[in-house]
Amino acid sequence: MTERDEGRAFWISAPGRGELRSAILPALGPGDVLVRALASGISRGTEALVFGGHVPPSQYVAMRCPFQEGDFPAPVKYGYASVGVVEAGPGALLGRRVFCLHPHQDRYVVPADAVLAVPESVPDERAVLAANMETAVNGLWDAAPLLGDHIAVVGAGVVGSLMAALAARLPGTRVELVDIDQTRAVLAAALGCGFARLADATGDADLVIHASGSAAGLATALRLAGFEATVLEMSWYGDAPVTAPLGEAFHAKRLSLRASQVGAVATARRARWSRRQRLALALELLADPVFDHLLSGSSSFADLPRTMARLADDPRGALCHVVRYG
Repeated sequence: MTERDEGRAFWISAPGRGELRSAILPALGPGDVLVRALASGISRGTEALVFGGHVPPSQYVAMRCPFQEGDFPAPVKYGYASVGVVEAGPGALLGRRVFCLHPHQDRYVVPADAVLAVPESVPDERAVLAANMETAVNGLWDAAPLLGDHIAVVGAGVVGSLMAALAARLPGTRVELVDIDQTRAVLAAALGCGFARLADATGDADLVIHASGSAAGLATALRLAGFEATVLEMSWYGDAPVTAPLGEAFHAKRLSLRASQVGAVATARRARWSRRQRLALALELLADPVFDHLLSGSSSFADLPRTMARLADDPRGALCHVVRYG
């Protein structure tokens, strides 16, 4: 490999517009790996907000992803769900499939400690869910569900569905996935959860997880919470103002509204778990083929500028969209 070797990367050139650009690859250092991408995932909720230029200025630093180039709102190279094969680097990783929190790019050079080997039991396309699974794991650490809990999950997107599926595996729990889209009932059943439309959801929940990304969903989450229950907020709204009904029964029920964000390991695990260990756990959990239900489409890397624009315009149409590399 020479210093002038190139790859191609997806850039948001202006809010609402993307393009593929050449990427000059740096010379491979002794602690680096060269990765050829096999697949990447579009984390649709966050990436649609970034694509549309909706990151508030106060969050420009906090929202930077690993290996991002450029600055918000644009031009910026963004993304964090890449699966590839190591073509050069330390012998232990050479030829191995790896996951990296890297933007959409067909070839890239990163430090070897920035990649994690993908378990043999996890196929390429399912492995792109690792970043979302890491968010779900961290969210459940924050939520701290207990055996036998009635848990409502409002919003059957990727993160909400992953959290519902993991929570449903706790003995005695009753998990209800709540969404405005009736077709999500099939997904809920596959994940081992009940399903309800917003108007029909069961109240008095011990724990409510909100992941719909809408103010209406947050209002529903507060309504479903039982006395002294916790509502865990997983949605990120970008620069959109959100109205929360903190009148009504919010105080009378002594509710707790708590935020969770994957940028820091949850307090309950921070003393013993690193981010790398958390991501390794996420990859291990993806060995279950049930999570293939969250892969809702795929397209080529060459089509990514058009694909991103389409997904941003239809925010409820897709779950995890997979980008395939030739």
